[in-house]
Amino acid sequence: MKKYDSNFKLIWHFLKGALPFFILSISFAALVSFLDMVNPKIISFTVDAVIGEKSPNLPGPVLALIERAGGIAALRAHPLWIALAVALVGALAAICRYLFRICNTTGGETFVRKMRDELFSHILSLPYIWHGENATGDIIQRCTSDVQTIKRFISEQLVSLIRTVILITMALTFMARINVRVTLGSAVFIPIIIAYSMVFHSKIGNAFRKVDTEEGRLSSIVQENLTGVRVVRAFGREVYEQERFEKQNAYYTSFWIHLMKLMSAFWSSADILTGMQNLMIILLGSAACINGTMTTGNLIAMVSYNLMLIWPVRQLGRVITEMSKAGISIDRIRYIMNSEPETDRADAKEPPMDRDIVFDHVSFSYEGGSEEALHDISLTIPAGSTLGILGGTGSGKSTLMYLLERLYHLEEGKGRILIGGVDIRDIRRDYLRRNIGMVLQEPYLFSRTLSENIGIARNDPGMAQIRRAARIASIDDAIQTFTAGYDTAVGERGVTLSGGQKQRTAIAQMLIRQSPVMIFDDSLSAVDTETDMKIRHAIRENTGSATVILIAHRITTLMNADRIIVLDQGRIREQGTHEELLAAGGLYRKIYDLQTAGLADED
Repeated sequence: MKKYDSNFKLIWHFLKGALPFFILSISFAALVSFLDMVNPKIISFTVDAVIGEKSPNLPGPVLALIERAGGIAALRAHPLWIALAVALVGALAAICRYLFRICNTTGGETFVRKMRDELFSHILSLPYIWHGENATGDIIQRCTSDVQTIKRFISEQLVSLIRTVILITMALTFMARINVRVTLGSAVFIPIIIAYSMVFHSKIGNAFRKVDTEEGRLSSIVQENLTGVRVVRAFGREVYEQERFEKQNAYYTSFWIHLMKLMSAFWSSADILTGMQNLMIILLGSAACINGTMTTGNLIAMVSYNLMLIWPVRQLGRVITEMSKAGISIDRIRYIMNSEPETDRADAKEPPMDRDIVFDHVSFSYEGGSEEALHDISLTIPAGSTLGILGGTGSGKSTLMYLLERLYHLEEGKGRILIGGVDIRDIRRDYLRRNIGMVLQEPYLFSRTLSENIGIARNDPGMAQIRRAARIASIDDAIQTFTAGYDTAVGERGVTLSGGQKQRTAIAQMLIRQSPVMIFDDSLSAVDTETDMKIRHAIRENTGSATVILIAHRITTLMNADRIIVLDQGRIREQGTHEELLAAGGLYRKIYDLQTAGLADED
């Protein structure tokens, strides 16, 4: 994977494709700057040579052009020509400004599109465990607010920086040709403005980092409450969550106020300095006019050039402060882009998946965990058989399946997981997951129709395939009662469906793939016992030669499995058929007695 060890390398990578547009926009910006310098020169010439009687101070080619048109006398007789020249220069400047905006906007949008595309693609390739370690709200904030901050800096501030440097250079050159002493009086303020901007640079950068971090936390609270709104209301926690949000919002606001105080101090200082710069030009220019070393027209031109300098010089300071914000945002994006994606070995295989699955002395610990979640698990699941896994919360049931799907990485020396004798680390990851269907403990449904949710695991599934999967999952009858049937829109995360309906939809979603290995991770916990039995029977009748792994807390869900293992604290305590485990009188028997006693009490 390519690593970006500096912010420059990351930005340069994203600029590919957009760079020609930015080069064109800078070229048009340079033309605008040059044309802006021309009109004050025309005004100066008009005041001194046309209205007055002084010798024109213009480049030779321009003087030759005036002489060819009839000389200064012709301009005195036809002053409209001067107005037309000013209008022509203004029109050319307007056209260049338009082209500058078009190129700059196109470059900015091309740049941000590439950044978003690559960010989204990279995030999808990051390990399952990475998503568990990073808050969703913070990731969203990085991909939206931080991306926009970087875009504004590149397409506005950075281009503006280059444009400002060009404008300052041109303005000082034009001014120096008129009067060097007055020009130095204006130029002396430029390094002062840059110096105090650098002082504010680090302060504003640190303040913006805190603002950005707190905005991410605020986004996380909003995201959690919007997706978990039913839980909040079910437990009457609206007031608590409101207070939690307001507390974080107030904290976030306090950082923004601190940042705005810094920004206000920065801009107020700039106003004072630019006012002093104007005063210096007027004082020195007036003295030069009185001494006869500068004409009135030249003074007007000098004041005009200085007024052109004021905003670009202030922009120069603003760019320096905005650089602080952009630097923080680029760091946050670089963190995502430098995160290691899931990768396959160079010689990764695509072996047959309808083979025996073997767990060979598998041990696993979560990162930062002091104890092993799984300890020395050795297990063989014959192809086409059904394995039941029983165990309490935290016993390692789901972890075992996440390792099989390579959602978690099994370290070298911690055992092996083999399918048909091939280590799963030697199998292409996408191929492995395409051939292992899994219904998670907490099914996730997208904000689409039921038919789209069920058919999401296949490319262009037919309605007959969707309905067949729904019938096996015992959800078809329920869907038929909905007004829109399979076109019923499912709310975010499936909030418009009951828990059992969500689970059965997720089962249908997995069954439509007809994978050779099917995992049901406690996916029948929200359905009643009768529906549980009906689904298990339908699955057994329709899965053919598939290997089925059932994880459940209910023994009735597992009792017909070819083999059952009992997990406790990451270890296999018992294994065998339902009858063998009952006869052994161990942990399985105790759980069975407790559950059957509960059923008898219900009866």
